[in-house]
Amino acid sequence: MFEKGQTHSAYPIKLISLAQKTESKPDIKTMFVVPKKKFKHANDRNTLKRRMREAYRLQKSGFYTEIGVTKLNLAFLYYGSKTEEYHTIFKAVVKLLNNLTKENSTNGKP
Repeated sequence: MFEKGQTHSAYPIKLISLAQKTESKPDIKTMFVVPKKKFKHANDRNTLKRRMREAYRLQKSGFYTEIGVTKLNLAFLYYGSKTEEYHTIFKAVVKLLNNLTKENSTNGKP
């Protein structure tokens, strides 16, 4: 996924996605990563992952209806050097999902 996937960035989050067309039912898998090298305390990493998960959870219903692929793997990587507030993370997740939706709608449909 990290070698072949497409990358999008919106501070403080980077999104790596790998889409595949299959005949099976839709399947979207998501992971959230915060580096231990930048955030030494587990509670800081967990807080940031919780904020990213919540922002994604609030946006995923609209994202699922607009996305045209049937198998999608997503990795949200936090690359900021300090702990950001929830609204900053929410804006970044919305921007990344919108960019991914636009890209898949232009490339995926004939």
